[in-house]
Amino acid sequence: MTVAQKRSASPKFDNSFLSSLQKQFPELVPPVIAILIFLTIWQLFSWTPGATLPGPIKVIQDTWILILYPFYDKGGTDKGLFWQIWASLQRVAISYSLAAIVGIGLGVLIGVNKTMSKALDPLFQLLRTVPPLAWVPISLAALRQNEPAALFVIFITAIWPILINTAVGVTQIPQDYNNVAKVLQLSRKEYFINILIPSALPYIFTGLRIAIGLAWLAIIAAEIVMSGIVGIGFFIWDAYQNNNVSEVILALVYIGVVGLILDKLMAALQNWILPEQK
Repeated sequence: MTVAQKRSASPKFDNSFLSSLQKQFPELVPPVIAILIFLTIWQLFSWTPGATLPGPIKVIQDTWILILYPFYDKGGTDKGLFWQIWASLQRVAISYSLAAIVGIGLGVLIGVNKTMSKALDPLFQLLRTVPPLAWVPISLAALRQNEPAALFVIFITAIWPILINTAVGVTQIPQDYNNVAKVLQLSRKEYFINILIPSALPYIFTGLRIAIGLAWLAIIAAEIVMSGIVGIGFFIWDAYQNNNVSEVILALVYIGVVGLILDKLMAALQNWILPEQK
């Protein structure tokens, strides 16, 4: 490319970049303003007499080292926030994947079999209302180790929205689709691949998206109770025990950001597989 061509291409690049910024600007302004207002109100409350909760400025001052060095590793549970988050995400990935496999499988079984649905629905409705923390002592008593107990708590918390939404999606398949399958004499495999899964997929993704948030909440609760394991939940509990409230607040920010990213990734995957649902 000649110098003249580069010069002619440069304004086009700049114009396209500026135009994309202008398109995104209206969407970015409201959340930025809302965050600034929230931080201002929080800071003002922290300056009131008798306030014990540190403000944003104090939090940044107290946790500056943790913010700058998230990758440090001194062994044991003394690790930076990146490694704490990474350990928690690994547990979520294992249990969430297992919950998705089991939940979708059982959901399909219950959706196509009315007898199974009537038999298991009361049990599932009973178990799904149990809070994640209530499963912690049961899992510890049964498994006797913190790591598998934490994995079980995530699994048992995340499976219900996947299972229930999958079952609902299967039962909501239009009768016309079933009639066409009978006319064409589709095998069970062909019916499963060409009719059941495509029809139930929007419901399945709804369950998966709800479950990823619940799984992230469950691991935080489990790690707070279970001592001695690396994870963001244990980091929060350890900081609280040492009266480092600023570190607790910083960890909460990390948890919120990671939870938002997980939800957006699941939404992007849904839009990629089901573009018509946009």
